[in-house]
Amino acid sequence: MAEQDKHGVLPTPKFEDPVKLLIVVAPFYRAIADDLVRGAKAEIEAAGGSCEVVEVPGALEIPTAIAMADRQCNFDGYVALGCVIRGETTHYETVCNDSSRAIQLLGLQGLCIGNGILTVENDAQAEVRANPEKMNKGGGAAAAALHLIALRRKWGASKKGVGFKPPSESILVAGDSNGSTTA
Repeated sequence: MAEQDKHGVLPTPKFEDPVKLLIVVAPFYRAIADDLVRGAKAEIEAAGGSCEVVEVPGALEIPTAIAMADRQCNFDGYVALGCVIRGETTHYETVCNDSSRAIQLLGLQGLCIGNGILTVENDAQAEVRANPEKMNKGGGAAAAALHLIALRRKWGASKKGVGFKPPSESILVAGDSNGSTTA
């Protein structure tokens, strides 16, 4: 049995209305990043969607860029792409853990994000995972975002928020003792 046959893969979702995603990529390892983006774009196009691509300096900046885009733009979902290869210091753990945690927190706030930030031991592992003809982790991240978008559309707009993000009308301003709220 082939390795890919061991894993359950959901069919690409179909959308009645157009879907637009933002791919946020850290191109520190350019060839790896390019392969990840190529796989993600192909997956989005297979679902009939469109996308924009923006680059940020590193994996730690990916969640910040997604949060900024969510506040200022109108994307249905996001694809986080990059690569962190283990080095000689503990910086690897910091970048892997903090970028992943921040993306997860954004997801718990209701954003539809596919996390395709590779965390690997060496270049060879990264190349296999990024290559669209091999493991295609960029395509997998795009598929994850598309499936979350499909769920959001299926269930409709949330009225009570997702995760622990408070509704905007109940955010208290620091130092405000009279209980008034701000939007």
